[in-house]
Amino acid sequence: MAGRTRPAPPRRLPERSCVACRTTRPKRDLVRVVRTPDGSVTVDPSGRAPGRGAYLCRDASCWDVAARKRAIEHALKTAVPEDLAAILAAGPDALAATTSTTPAPADGPRPDLNPDTMPRGEAHGQE
Repeated sequence: MAGRTRPAPPRRLPERSCVACRTTRPKRDLVRVVRTPDGSVTVDPSGRAPGRGAYLCRDASCWDVAARKRAIEHALKTAVPEDLAAILAAGPDALAATTSTTPAPADGPRPDLNPDTMPRGEAHGQE
């Protein structure tokens, strides 16, 4: 059987646990609240902001439990600001209204990748 390679194992999806109900779910199914290195606490829609994070399910009951038990404050090891506490108390539906994003165009070239306006440089990695 020389010369045969094994298929690569499937890539594992990162999992995180909700601070309220403690269920483990895929990271993309949870909402991340982050304490940034400068000490501010915000909701992280991308899930990639630097800092200490706490995750919540998109279930309203988890948001109520997290507010009542101060689970986010405990996980982030800091106090949650009043404006963020109001958003969290309103639940995941209010979060969707506050984090509106503009949809990307479905077709056509992206304006930020116009080859006429991109800087010209040497090819990287080809010496």
